[in-house]
Amino acid sequence: MATDLGELLVPYMPTIRVPRTGDRVFKSECAFSYDSPESEGGLYVCLNSFLGFGREHVERHYRKTGQSVYMHLKRHVKEVRSVAKLFSDLELNRDFNGGDYEYEDEAKLVIFPDHFEIPLPNIEELPALVTIACDAILNAPSPYKKQESDSWEEEIQVSKHARSLTQQENGVRIPPSGWKCAKCEMRENLWLNLTDGSVLCGKWFFDGSGGNGHALEHYKKTNFPLAVKLDTVTPDGADVYSFDEEEAVLDPHISEHLLHFGIDMLQMQRNGHHTDNHVQPRVSDWEVIQEAGLKLKPVYGSGYTGIKNLANSCYLSTTMQVLFSIPEFQRAYVGNLQRIFDYSPLDPTQDFNTQIGISPKMFKALVSKGHPEFSSNRQQDAHEFLLHLINLVERNSSGSENPSDVFRFLVEERVQCCQTQKVRYTQRVDYLMQLPVPLEAASNREELIAYESKRKEAEENMRPPPEPVRARIPFTACLQAFTEPENVPDFWSSALQAKSAGVKTSRFASFPEYMIMQIKKFTFGVDWVPKKLDVSVDVPDFLDLNRLRATGLQAGEEELPDLTPPIVIPEDTRAPEIDESSVMQLAEMGFPLEACRKAVYYTGNMGAEMAFNWIIAHMEEPDLPSPSLPTTSALDNQPPEESISILTSMGFPRHHTIQALKATNNNLERALDWIFTHPDCEDESEAMSDTADTEPNNNSFSNANAHSDSSLSPDQDLSSPRVRDGPGRYELFAFISHMGASTMSGHYVCHIKKEGRWLIYNDHKVCLSERPPKDLGYMYFYRRLSSC
Repeated sequence: MATDLGELLVPYMPTIRVPRTGDRVFKSECAFSYDSPESEGGLYVCLNSFLGFGREHVERHYRKTGQSVYMHLKRHVKEVRSVAKLFSDLELNRDFNGGDYEYEDEAKLVIFPDHFEIPLPNIEELPALVTIACDAILNAPSPYKKQESDSWEEEIQVSKHARSLTQQENGVRIPPSGWKCAKCEMRENLWLNLTDGSVLCGKWFFDGSGGNGHALEHYKKTNFPLAVKLDTVTPDGADVYSFDEEEAVLDPHISEHLLHFGIDMLQMQRNGHHTDNHVQPRVSDWEVIQEAGLKLKPVYGSGYTGIKNLANSCYLSTTMQVLFSIPEFQRAYVGNLQRIFDYSPLDPTQDFNTQIGISPKMFKALVSKGHPEFSSNRQQDAHEFLLHLINLVERNSSGSENPSDVFRFLVEERVQCCQTQKVRYTQRVDYLMQLPVPLEAASNREELIAYESKRKEAEENMRPPPEPVRARIPFTACLQAFTEPENVPDFWSSALQAKSAGVKTSRFASFPEYMIMQIKKFTFGVDWVPKKLDVSVDVPDFLDLNRLRATGLQAGEEELPDLTPPIVIPEDTRAPEIDESSVMQLAEMGFPLEACRKAVYYTGNMGAEMAFNWIIAHMEEPDLPSPSLPTTSALDNQPPEESISILTSMGFPRHHTIQALKATNNNLERALDWIFTHPDCEDESEAMSDTADTEPNNNSFSNANAHSDSSLSPDQDLSSPRVRDGPGRYELFAFISHMGASTMSGHYVCHIKKEGRWLIYNDHKVCLSERPPKDLGYMYFYRRLSSC
């Protein structure tokens, strides 16, 4: 028999592998479904790729790869009746209500296509390589353990500099907001150097995010080793990086190191448990939002399936539940499921379109890969995850329907110089509407003042605080605050050729099919305490935003001159050195000389390629010199020739670059991304001549007086950002609520309206909602009302 089995497996031996260190073995779940060894058909593990497949998916993998040998795992669950438990139940005259469970695991080899089965273990009869491979698979750890160990929580070590760090007595105090890099205009990804208190930007990433690397540049000049990421400071700690050790580290003395610069973590901890200058969220929020105490009726079936919480993953599950209640997402993924499976790559665990509709554990591992926050097991902000997910959907929708287009809209920004009254109009793409919460507009203001007085009196007399009072904010006040002009920091007036006071107002240049609205409940106090505003907002079921439609340049308004501000070189003890050869390489590509010099300087003379990436990432910044050709409006059809030349000089076909520029409103940064995400367009007929490209197109963008049709025009996607403009009248169909004092803790649930009924989705539980708490939501989702 040993000879027979050995001979049987000989043709397949070259394809059988033993898992090595770093190989992920999926022996507990299918790559395409929820099947597991406990499922009726069990799980088939490929002895080459170590991927797991349910019974209906293993045949596809065999046909696609030709891999014939699989380990079939089947777990039988049996209930064990304890004799003592049985007699106890009998004595009490009650039914036996269950005992312990016993698991019986069965394993065998299956050879396709004949489904020939070889029971395991079969050490004497199988070749040694096969036996070793099977044993390694059975004893392999979870494929997610490596990822978990890669998270900062697991791997992070105490820095060798933490104990002996010297801090300068220079009087630097860091405010709780309004940060900006000391060497550029970056206001995100900012790091506080723990030696001298410098606030500088982090490194630049390949996707254009991040910063200009000034924090690292500062270390190279000073050797000050530790820095903390400003927006991660909480009562529990902060993200610390060691430039010398080149990794994230722990700083056991972080509280005293931050206190040196005015950030009191101990005060944050105290205020995290007691009221300060804001209304303390009540514990009853958990009951109100989850509708605790009510007899909620469970519902089941398609569209009514919950998602298991993987430990602080409710931010993910609530977002996914809402998205998959939208027909466009259902059509793109559920409707195309068979096609997605058939055309999935050899490793479907790494394919976004495959994983978006199946096991939450495998999906979370994929979408959080490489992300310092979402890859951890900490609670996260559902708003930030939604934007992250939309970005992934955008990247993975090349050549197919992009369901996130339903959220996309254009914002018109009007900036006015207060001294000359001249204006500039620009447009940008956005996906959600953020509403501020004006506490001063609370309808129960007197009640809040009385509560605050009692709270202070109780604090002074060391008595228990009074019952918190929640601020009731009219929705109209939030909407009014959204429309108010805001000051533009460091505004440079091209009319005055100098810095001046400037104000900005924002309006909708288009209205999306689905409007996402976030209530900005989270903020920082002056004491650095992360605060969640305890507010109730009377969010309406029906929303009319038509009065916020953008109007463009008005009669009598004068535009600001199209001039660029001068480059201001940061003060330094040494004169900056600029690599002129890199500057000239960029200038030959068509970029203005001032922009080239700025890019080379801010990338630390690291070469033309890095400087080019910097220019692309900062193309929309108002102080970046733009190409000298006349500015084209959104209605101009032919992209600027200089922009075409820049992209064609990088090796892209002319017709492809023209399509990309048209599709992105002549924005170089977005056009470059469009080219990479639309490779199929290169294969289209190149018979499309420049003449065809320049034919007039009157439907490229819906203006304020022509928005009765909410569908895309046939060629709109080639000449403007993908927007589905239409009337700004909406109906509420879902909202996500957060319980807890911070986005980094607590719990999320969502309510969705289906078939005229509100339902609550709370992890794996789905029930009919009795009292949907619409006034306590965090993110609201509206769908456009059909035209009457």
